[in-house]
Amino acid sequence: MAEAPAFSPSTETDFLPINGTDYIEFYVGNAKQAAYYYQSAFGFQIIGYRGLETGSREATSYLLQQGKIRFVLTAALTADSFIAEHVRRHGDGVRDIALWVDDARHAFEETVRRGARPVREPEVLEDEHGRVVIAAIATYGDTIHSFVERRDYHGLFMPGFEPWENPYWKPGPV
Repeated sequence: MAEAPAFSPSTETDFLPINGTDYIEFYVGNAKQAAYYYQSAFGFQIIGYRGLETGSREATSYLLQQGKIRFVLTAALTADSFIAEHVRRHGDGVRDIALWVDDARHAFEETVRRGARPVREPEVLEDEHGRVVIAAIATYGDTIHSFVERRDYHGLFMPGFEPWENPYWKPGPV
């Protein structure tokens, strides 16, 4: 009987070092309602917002956090947008599983070189808190993986998001 080869650590370097999950973005029909549901049912805290008031004309998003987990709940502001079509086709669901990397350009280029389908070329998003580099590839169905590089960003989450404060909503004990 042949012996199994002994385990030896690979000498290959990791072509895609991932630091962790940056966030998961859901496309939903009603972002505000979904945010309050995740807050009251699962104990997430609403910590950020992007929408008309912050300069976004296409979508409204709520940023939720619980420990190291971040969800972005995004709804369309117009019925003819990609987000609205995605929700019509799939219902509320995950659109983006974003991965935290040190070099978004390298992650994008290397995965595309290895056969991934590009969805979003590397792009720099900037505001007074710094810059985020983001790029994305297709995965299964209409879900994507974004590569997020945020070493030069010191704001809440990303450009366009502002802290969420709602004096009328005080969550109860979880």
